[in-house]
Amino acid sequence: MQKLIQGIHRFQQENFRPLQGLFEQLAKGQNPETLFITCSDSRIDPNLLTRSQPGDLFILRNAGNIVPPHGAASGGEAATIEFAVAALGVKDIVICGHSHCGAMRGLLRPEDVASLPAVSLWLTHAEATRRIVKESYTHLDGDRLLTATVEENVLVQLENLRTLPAVASRLKRGDLHLHGWVYKIDTGEVFAYDLTCGQFVPVAQYHQPSSEGVTRHRDKATI
Repeated sequence: MQKLIQGIHRFQQENFRPLQGLFEQLAKGQNPETLFITCSDSRIDPNLLTRSQPGDLFILRNAGNIVPPHGAASGGEAATIEFAVAALGVKDIVICGHSHCGAMRGLLRPEDVASLPAVSLWLTHAEATRRIVKESYTHLDGDRLLTATVEENVLVQLENLRTLPAVASRLKRGDLHLHGWVYKIDTGEVFAYDLTCGQFVPVAQYHQPSSEGVTRHRDKATI
């Protein structure tokens, strides 16, 4: 805790003052352009990863970057997404998975989270991911299987995202874009799902999707 308190003092002295004008503007309201949905994993820092400033990202984090489909749960995810889309008017939504994901490992090995009933219940919202991996990736194991699971889960959660009424409405209007990313912790690389080739590609090679952005699955892991 002392480390956090010292960090607050450094923030106030070294970071806040140079950006005081920005924070004064943000005190009047926020206008982020992107909703960033990612895992709660402590190794991911969305602002550091994207070099974005306060006010740029509206961030939703949970175990496994999961978006329960419409009607499946009454948790905070649907409310957060609805506020970002319908009230703040974000233009883009990114779902960002990551390598070495403990939630996806638990999805593959339910016995590892059997003593965590809340976690086990939460992972049922990724049941489609588990089934896709079980049926389509029998040739993989170990880290390669985990990578495939992380990738497929991003695509499944994008499909779940499209079932939410606020998102569906904006997609129909054509002024909202969905993106699927995977962050590789050990190299700092970011891969984005590219509809033109049906694969995750380095983000620099990524072709922006249309507003419809229909997701589809690949037959192999790509990163």
